[in-house]
Amino acid sequence: MIDPQLARDTVRLAMERGASGAECTIAEGQEFSAQVRMRGLETLKDAGSRRAGLRILIGRRVGSSHTSDLSSAGIQEMVNSALALAAIATEDPHAGLPDASDLGALTGDLQLYSDDIQNVEIPARIQAALEAEEAALSWDPRITNSEGASFGAYSGERIFANSRGFLGSYRTSSCSLSATPVAQQGEAMERDFWYSSARSHAKLDSPAAVGRRAAERTVRRLGARKLSTQKAPVIFDSVTARSLLGNIFDAVEGDAIYRKASFLAGRMGERVASEHVTIVDDGTAPGLFGTSPFDDEGVASRRTMVIERGLLQNYLLNSYAARKLGMRTTGNAARGVTGNAGVGHGNFFLEKGQRPPEDLIRGIRRGLYVTELIGQGVNIVTGDYSRGAAGLWIENGEFAYPVSEITIAANLREMLMNVEAAGSDLEFRSSVASPTLVIREMTVSGR
Repeated sequence: MIDPQLARDTVRLAMERGASGAECTIAEGQEFSAQVRMRGLETLKDAGSRRAGLRILIGRRVGSSHTSDLSSAGIQEMVNSALALAAIATEDPHAGLPDASDLGALTGDLQLYSDDIQNVEIPARIQAALEAEEAALSWDPRITNSEGASFGAYSGERIFANSRGFLGSYRTSSCSLSATPVAQQGEAMERDFWYSSARSHAKLDSPAAVGRRAAERTVRRLGARKLSTQKAPVIFDSVTARSLLGNIFDAVEGDAIYRKASFLAGRMGERVASEHVTIVDDGTAPGLFGTSPFDDEGVASRRTMVIERGLLQNYLLNSYAARKLGMRTTGNAARGVTGNAGVGHGNFFLEKGQRPPEDLIRGIRRGLYVTELIGQGVNIVTGDYSRGAAGLWIENGEFAYPVSEITIAANLREMLMNVEAAGSDLEFRSSVASPTLVIREMTVSGR
């Protein structure tokens, strides 16, 4: 482990050499991954890293540098490099550190780190991936191939200090298990996947459960048909709805707002979605992947209501975006170890509804249930949305047959206003999460 005092000493050195403001990030991590395919080990990675980054201000000019050499000589070289870059930088009237009144950190155990991941030996990690793949391969005779299964693990520490007296650190851990089987029926082949992830090994789904779920998702795609172009209700399952939430984050983050590069710019306080839509950014929830005691500028993490029952309540801001917009930071600064902070999210999610997905499906006479999205056809400036998709066609409240090679299209403005229901199946397997979502109508077209 790294002594947090190193970050404070680096800031002090930068100030002594002429900086008017400084902030230092130090990160240390250990990453592991085991990839298996067709019952054999393909790749194995076990790597560690230690890095430091420094961002300094000379008035309104900014310079940044980083190093993996944490010796005294390496730190001094990093400080000198950042100062030299700031000396030739162009002034930015909005550059600066957060207000001292915004600095702080959550206290108490946020359940971000667990020792039990490190206690799982490498052979057991490889075996978990092999068992997940085996569970998928043996589930149905039509599953004849595999794109592999993997076990991943990470543990690390992050330290941050700035010249306004802030010093904080925290440790994190995570692990994941996934499987991607391939099924064949005649000449047609289909693939799908499933995964589990958690902060501790004890909370990870079993290899058998992961492999079985991946197999079920794969086999149900066999015999896929195309669709004629039509307008129909569309249900995003919880996996694809998560992608939709990512698009919404892109539309409410401060950089896009001050550049007027979002269809939600200038809409604060207005109705932008149906009453079934409540979107929250919460960096305080214990044990989740987007939780931390403070953001990457040393501002205490918090819970921010973004859209409440359809009304746009807040944008997500770091201190720079907040100054550009004449607002206050929401504690959403994010960056690596160096450079200016961007805007990130904590646990960004759509609140769940009361009905399970099965009830939502039964309420659709004819419509599309989306299980995969393809391509990147989303324009955050205009809201135009067009994605390749695959899934299951619904007839009279039941799955009738799988469909593929189709496109779904609408505008995000319309999609948000047309959300008819959110399912009860909200699950946090990453820092962005959503339950199943029902959109009243989209254009569904064959390719």
